[in-house]
Order: sequence, then C-alpha cells, then structure tokens
Amino acid sequence: MGRKRKIQGRHVNGILLLDKPEGITSNWALQRVKTLYQARKAGHTGSLDMLASGLLPVCLGEATKLSGYLLDSDKHYRAVCKLGIVTSTGDAAGAIISVTAVPKFTKKDVENVLAQFRGDISQVPPMHSALKHKGKRLYQLAYQGIEVEREPRTVTIYALDLMNMSGDEIEIRIHSSKGTYIRTLAEDIGNKLGCGAHVKSLRRLGAGPFQAEQMISLADLEHLAESDVGALDRQLLAMDAVLAHLPEVELSDSVAYYLRQGQAVIVPHAPTEGLVRIYDQQREFIGVGTVLDDGRIAPNRLIQTQS
Repeated sequence: MGRKRKIQGRHVNGILLLDKPEGITSNWALQRVKTLYQARKAGHTGSLDMLASGLLPVCLGEATKLSGYLLDSDKHYRAVCKLGIVTSTGDAAGAIISVTAVPKFTKKDVENVLAQFRGDISQVPPMHSALKHKGKRLYQLAYQGIEVEREPRTVTIYALDLMNMSGDEIEIRIHSSKGTYIRTLAEDIGNKLGCGAHVKSLRRLGAGPFQAEQMISLADLEHLAESDVGALDRQLLAMDAVLAHLPEVELSDSVAYYLRQGQAVIVPHAPTEGLVRIYDQQREFIGVGTVLDDGRIAPNRLIQTQS
C-alpha cells in the first residue's frame, strides 16, 4: 500500500486580524485559521493568554516573514482588575494566594495611583510567561513549582486611563510598548493601593497600525469558510499593511532585479537611514530594506509572491 500524499496546502499571503475568543490558546486559534484557509504556512504575532480575547494578527504565507515587525509594535488593551485578591498567575486562572479587604477608594485615589505608572516603568516579568531561563519557558518552571530570579525590564505606558469603578473592580485602558505584562501591571497597581489585585478579564484592542474595528470573529470566519475560499481571502489585509509606518521607495525594474538577487542598490532620493518598504514599478511589494551607511539599500526581508 502506497504512502498517503501529504497535503501541502495552498499559497495564500496576507494578514488576518482575528478576534480571538476567550477560552482557547493563541496556537489553537492559529491552527484553526490555517486549516480554514488551507494555508501552507501561518504564524501569529504575539500570543494572547487563554483567558484573554481580542486582536490576534495572523500572518499567512510570505507575511510570516514580517511578523517580527508587529511583535515590536505598541499594544492597546482593556482590562478589568479584581482588587483584594492576589493569584499565583496574576489572572483569574491562578490559585488564590491572598485575600485582603478592599478599602472604599474614591476615583481620585485610583487616578493618583494610575498616574504613577504612566511613562517608563520597571517590570519584573511574571513566572507564568513565555520568557526562557536556561532553555526552558518560565511558565514550564512555574508549573513545576520552581521560581527563578528575573531581571526587571523597562517598558513604557503611553496611556493608562480609568474607565470604570464598581465595587472591588476597576476597568482600565492601556496603551503600552512591546514587552509589557498587563498582569504584572495589575498586580503592581494593587500593591500601590495596598490590597493587591489580579486581572479578571483582558481584551486586546490594538496592535501596531491595527485596531479592534478591523477584526473578524472566529465564528464569522468559519461561516465564510462554508461559502467559498474567495470570501475568506477577501478578509486578508495586504502584507505591507504591517509596515505602514515605514517610508517607501520605488525601484526601477532593473534595480529591483539586483535587489531580489540579494544585492544592495543605489536609490536616488531615498531616506538616509532606517528601514524602508520597497516596491517595484508595478507597485508590487518586494519587501523590507535597510539603508546602509553609504546610502545604498540592502534587502532585509524579501517577499516571494509567485506560486
């Protein structure tokens, strides 16, 4: 009996802005999207915890080459923090470590504490995180009851606003730099308030140039998959959408040829430093380039759109 032929999937390139529901892992959501699209290759750009919901950009095909640029982007969140209860994970999934009576805070009391967390702040990454220690993820060590020392990191909180107060819960909106742990932020706010806290619910509302209004739910995506593949493909954003913040350059066909061969090229009137997004004369997106010290543009990430 012969071997079964492995199904490779189809060539599909683009970015899907998925509204990940609570209760599933980011990897499960990624694999479901990959299956619905019958895509050869897929990857997400920054995972959300199982209990979190919201914006999970999924890169399909050649767009996976650009995922790193979104990983480095700012994020927007809405979080409900439960005051008075500290958990082992910093969120509602963890075991309760301590319970403290919550004083009757005024809005001004909470606002004064939040003000202390705007700007550059230092955070100690939680044990329940994907950071590695000697080759192992911290959360793997945490599940074994092992705790290791973590170096504090500087992150930036661009905006931190109190949206609502109700009993022992506060709802906040956060605009933060990459690497910010909202669970740690909630715990630190709770410590400043003197009663402790954990994240009861978390929703990501933005990542880089992408906003919540652009998302599609997993249920709607599955419904579209029942009609036709074209309906699914129309939900994809162009690969260069993630690079809207970069200046663009257009190359002549001859110059584009040499760049595609991996050579640095001279481009008149190009930016003098940093990264650029590159197009050919037909406005086909070629990829990302780096401006060298001598002014030439070298390929950084090149996109292959041919099947």
